[in-house]
Amino acid sequence: MGEVLHAIGVFFEQLAAVEFSALGLAIACHLTKTLCTGRAWRNAIAASYPDTHVPYRAIYAAYVSAVGVNALVPARGGDAVKLFLAHRAVPGSTYTTLASTLFVLSVFDMAAAGALFVYALTLGVLPGFGSLGGLPGFDFGFLVAEPELTLVLLVVATILGVVGFFWLRLHWAEFKQRARQGIVIFDDKPRYLRDVALWQACDWSLRFASIWFFLDAFGVEQSLRNILLVQVTQSLATLVPISPGGIGTEQAFIVVIFKGAVSTSRLLSFSVGMKLTLMSVNIVLGFTALFLTLGHTDWRSLTGRKDPAPS
Repeated sequence: MGEVLHAIGVFFEQLAAVEFSALGLAIACHLTKTLCTGRAWRNAIAASYPDTHVPYRAIYAAYVSAVGVNALVPARGGDAVKLFLAHRAVPGSTYTTLASTLFVLSVFDMAAAGALFVYALTLGVLPGFGSLGGLPGFDFGFLVAEPELTLVLLVVATILGVVGFFWLRLHWAEFKQRARQGIVIFDDKPRYLRDVALWQACDWSLRFASIWFFLDAFGVEQSLRNILLVQVTQSLATLVPISPGGIGTEQAFIVVIFKGAVSTSRLLSFSVGMKLTLMSVNIVLGFTALFLTLGHTDWRSLTGRKDPAPS
């Protein structure tokens, strides 16, 4: 946390040097990216419920609401908000099927992130596993540095896994049917490519464009290599989402990956400045969507509400 706070201080010290026109273009690309992701998810849900009207605006609101909550809450707590709002928006839907539609989106994302990870490995810029715990600002480094605590967490996860296994045995037929319904779009390859993969390709293209403008805004060299490496750090930061937005992890990876290529002060200004900007935009967008959807922004009370699904 101390390293992150130091980096934030460096960012504000160099705020006057930020190119705000490029920063505005980066934000515009990021906002457009969310529209593409929302459209891809809506299309996956629509394929699962062909006889039900699936409103794009409601699904988009569910998606960006989750993004906003995840920017503040660790362990991706916003994902529960996303499923709740989507369930509320699609009459007759089930949480199992909606969660399966998220798997549809994850296939493309994992393939793209995996390709970038392989690229980073070929460059030899990623830190070894043994050095993770010593990275400055690494927000889940304690899992590496504290093997006893890690063991306890693994035991708890194992117990939960066993309980889940026996629950699935009792409800397997129903679970399988609902989960299968969520990935039915894979049966129609042209539709999947047109309605989901194409939108996700636009999403990733806009991610790269956003990073390009962020690099320009903070005075870091704009190159395809730097864009891809920054995206690698963002993908890695989501693997174990301990801190809100993964700011500690992402900042740590950027510092290590770009070490020697960019001055430390400029690197800290870029890494934290980009992250703070995206988190701020996500919070404003997400909680605005929550308010417009529910009339309030108390996401913690969602599970206790019995609002009817909108027509």
